[in-house]
Amino acid sequence: MRYFLALILSLCCVTVHAADSGQQRAEAAGQSLVGAPAPAMVLKTIDGQTIDLGKLYGKKAVYLKFWATWCVPCREQMPHLQRTYEEAGPDMAVIAIDVGFDDSVEEVRKYRHEVGLSMPIVFDDGSLGEAFHLRVTPQHVVIGRDGRILYVGHEANARLDAALLAARTSTPLPAPAPKTATVAEKPIGMGDSVPDTSVTTLAGKSFPLRDAAKPTVLVFLSPWCESYLAKSRPQLSQSCRSMREQVEALAHKRSDLRWLGVASGLWAARDDLAEYKKNYKVEIPLTLDASGTLFRSFRVMHVPTVLLVDAQGRVTRRIEATDGDLAAALPR
Repeated sequence: MRYFLALILSLCCVTVHAADSGQQRAEAAGQSLVGAPAPAMVLKTIDGQTIDLGKLYGKKAVYLKFWATWCVPCREQMPHLQRTYEEAGPDMAVIAIDVGFDDSVEEVRKYRHEVGLSMPIVFDDGSLGEAFHLRVTPQHVVIGRDGRILYVGHEANARLDAALLAARTSTPLPAPAPKTATVAEKPIGMGDSVPDTSVTTLAGKSFPLRDAAKPTVLVFLSPWCESYLAKSRPQLSQSCRSMREQVEALAHKRSDLRWLGVASGLWAARDDLAEYKKNYKVEIPLTLDASGTLFRSFRVMHVPTVLLVDAQGRVTRRIEATDGDLAAALPR
């Protein structure tokens, strides 16, 4: 049976070209997931309903679609998602998961009303994205009726449809022991100490998150914020540009502070960050938070976000988007 399911998928495969970077990134992120037991997690929808994934495994196939209201391909694929939900029947659960990154429940509700979505919608706090290796939007995760992850992809194409069919038509088997989702540590908030660890910058240098000699300014950013969101979210795009310009100007003046740009790994790889640095002539050190560990640890769900860390390693200030003049917020 597993050979038959694999054959269905292989017959529908298409050549992935360089332009299909979303598909390539999703497949690379899901490589270690495919064939493994899916994480058992309890979800809360924006309407207050509870969905226990662990109780579905072994009984139903599960289709999780990660998306965002600002994401153009997500919007383009919504008719496919709605149709899949309407045709799913009792043997498949279809769940839309807003990634929560630079989005809001209000925006999700508004979009749901505009296009008439009727499937359950979950607003992620980052834990689902972590468990299912989110790297792009949209990102599809198809789980077979045996509770194992069958497919991870980006495009709504023949491969996705084949995976959905295979997941639904496979013989239900006793579900394997579901993978226990990692319990997130307590987020680092105001007054808390940052981890005594280091990250590697784009230049290949080690950058400790805390330094007893100087306070540190952590600038959380996305390399595509200014360009991709220029039309769909012009105010946010402008906020990203304004913060970048403020940071670069202040970094030249305030050598008494350490500066680090932390780039989200959503829709960004090392080459994307290098291009961002070159195009905008960014001079502060940059690091790619590929797995989203730092973003989750500090509960950063919006860019730009700036965190100030004192010489004792404690978070003393948090500034989001256009919350004010960055210069006025810096320690004297």
